[in-house]
Amino acid sequence: MEGRMIGFVIWCIAGSMFVGMGMYAWFLKKPVPMGFWANAKMFEVVDVKKYNRAMAKLFCMFGIVFIALGVPLLAGQNSGWIVLSIVGVMAESITAMAVYSLKIEKKYKKDGGNLG
Repeated sequence: MEGRMIGFVIWCIAGSMFVGMGMYAWFLKKPVPMGFWANAKMFEVVDVKKYNRAMAKLFCMFGIVFIALGVPLLAGQNSGWIVLSIVGVMAESITAMAVYSLKIEKKYKKDGGNLG
């Protein structure tokens, strides 16, 4: 029981870090410097406040869903439910990247979201 709880608490701390990044983004005055792509240059943002709010919502939702996907850790070490956590986090990450690329970046990029 103790090992399961420790694993879940660590999982919740990681999810809480995403929620914390979202809250940080909500109050930031300049465009959010954190994104999904490594070594990608930040584009010029049309409306900084709305962009930051959209990023804040994305990060907070990611963190909340991440924590919820950690619940199978409480079932035990040899539980097959852990597959739900693994596949769920992969799907959640892909979904978050798609929302960022197709919605947020397209809506708030100064040149209209053209990638060329």
